[in-house]
Amino acid sequence: MELAAAAEAFVDHLAHVRRLSAATVRAYRTDLRDLAKSAGAVELESVDLETLRDWLWQATQRGDARATLARRAAAARSFFSWAKEQELLDHDPSLRLIAPKRGRSLPTVASQESMVALLDEHRARADSGDPIALRDHAILEMLYGSGIRVSELCGLDIDDVDLDRRTARVLGKGDKERVVPFGQPAGAAFEAYLRRARPALAARSSKATAAVFLGSRGARVGPRGIYTLVASALGPLVGKEAVGPHALRHTAATHLLDGGADLRAVQEILGHASLGTTQIYTHVSAERLTATYRLAHPRA
Repeated sequence: MELAAAAEAFVDHLAHVRRLSAATVRAYRTDLRDLAKSAGAVELESVDLETLRDWLWQATQRGDARATLARRAAAARSFFSWAKEQELLDHDPSLRLIAPKRGRSLPTVASQESMVALLDEHRARADSGDPIALRDHAILEMLYGSGIRVSELCGLDIDDVDLDRRTARVLGKGDKERVVPFGQPAGAAFEAYLRRARPALAARSSKATAAVFLGSRGARVGPRGIYTLVASALGPLVGKEAVGPHALRHTAATHLLDGGADLRAVQEILGHASLGTTQIYTHVSAERLTATYRLAHPRA
């Protein structure tokens, strides 16, 4: 079997058997297609360690980041491990493939004070009764108040939200379902949106939908619209022109830990498979604590 065909079969396996998220599948497909392009039209059995090393070296010469190299090496290892399990290969050429360790930068986080000001500003805009302003306020409150992913927010249906208990049922990575809490401000913004804005937005489309958050044409809102909203709202607060919606998730997690939340509880809320992923936020909290100490203590 050719390398390119085997790679596509592996990607299909990730999508339909392991049921990984669309973004993860897309990343694997991009990386493995790049490998196939680098190696040329070769048979899978002819790929060896030098082929893989040359592929990563080409990426280095292009100036790819360390994180990209680490991700590509991981994709190759997963692919060749699967190929050996499927008996497409009798050996795994990626076993000794080494890539630079992924540099781990601390996530972008807004201060509690700036978040209060931001949400107050959007609440004032929502008071005008404009459906989009009401929706945007509810989205920002939900992202910050629950720490859910943008994909999870976009996938919310009406029946997924319990306003009495102030909880939302979301479908996370790997189709894992969890229930997350949100606070009173998010609940109030959500209720105002459902009552005063969603019917008007839904009327703009001839197709009925169970989606909670709707776009200007009445269809389910997409990640791109959320990105634009968060970038314009949060960017000025953190000093960046472009900031992704994940920044609100980072901010929510950090503020939970700042407030004394248990690390494992935060892991459950965020839906992290590994506690190690959640621990990055302890570093953020520690840095903020150190910065405060240095500013405030006379002997710092």
